[in-house]
Amino acid sequence: MYDVIVIGAGPTGSTAAKILAEKGRKVLVAERFPMPRYKSCSGILIKKSMDLVKQYFGEEIPESVMCLPTENKGMVFTDDKGQEFVFAQEGRNVWRSSFDKWLSDKAAKEGAEIRSDTAVLSCEEKEGYLMVSLKGETVYTEEARYVLDCEGVTGSLKRKITKASPWYITTFQTFNKGSVDLDPHYFYAYLQPELSEYDAWFNVKDNFLVLGVAVKDTGKIKFYYERFLAYMKEHHRLQIDAQEKAEKWLMPRIRPGCPIDYDVGRVLFAGECAGFLNPMGEGISCGMESGYCAACAVSEHMDDIENVYASYRSRTKPLKTYMERQWSLVGRMADTFRDFILLP
Repeated sequence: MYDVIVIGAGPTGSTAAKILAEKGRKVLVAERFPMPRYKSCSGILIKKSMDLVKQYFGEEIPESVMCLPTENKGMVFTDDKGQEFVFAQEGRNVWRSSFDKWLSDKAAKEGAEIRSDTAVLSCEEKEGYLMVSLKGETVYTEEARYVLDCEGVTGSLKRKITKASPWYITTFQTFNKGSVDLDPHYFYAYLQPELSEYDAWFNVKDNFLVLGVAVKDTGKIKFYYERFLAYMKEHHRLQIDAQEKAEKWLMPRIRPGCPIDYDVGRVLFAGECAGFLNPMGEGISCGMESGYCAACAVSEHMDDIENVYASYRSRTKPLKTYMERQWSLVGRMADTFRDFILLP
């Protein structure tokens, strides 16, 4: 009998697993992809993420997981009227595959059991515990008192449990060789509605020019991507010599009010799976923080499920408030997000 089975070995799941193991709980982490696993992501760690890594894992982020330029200086937003806003802050530029593997190794060192290439198929509520069906080389079951679902928006267990239709945003980005008249130490977000149905972005990773658009309708990816390229060529002298890679991914479509799905029975949701996501897809900091909060709630109130619920909601209240403020700020920059504006 495990105390907790954590689904997903990303920043959310690894943080939760490390904290639970540190507190003496028996923890299994099931990651459906082989480790190190790839995730389409900007890989920009904001100052808050850096601080959380130091707080939860006790170390600075190692250079081995970073890419060039290693130093990120902040974000530059262009609103729907074409005006730029610079938000300067310290940050780091990492490859998610290496960063996530480093976090999961830290959790394993603390005592968490990590099983990669292992999918969670279902879980059945019993009297005081869950029967969890997993698929690795074979299909088998494990027992746990709680399940912490941190598998992100692409996971299937939450959909099976809640039977809710998910709201998705599709992201499309390319890695290119070429040149552009922009400072590679910043992440650039473009909120003009003619460039995307959500946002468009540019950043640099190991001398690759990364250009992307987010859409609600996947049939419009090519239309918006070509518009974005034309915009970048006109305004920033973008020149692409060769496209090395293109990829699509999903992220949750956050709704006004930033509603959160906290739990169903003995299954708790954290990170993107719960709905914790900052604007422009920054999910690392809120994933780590919500994973920490869920781990503390379960560990401290293991025998009282109602107190687990109450503690998790209470601990994540500041995180949700922060998230609401961030979306409200973006709402004041673009009509696309005006429904997120917090009223005085």
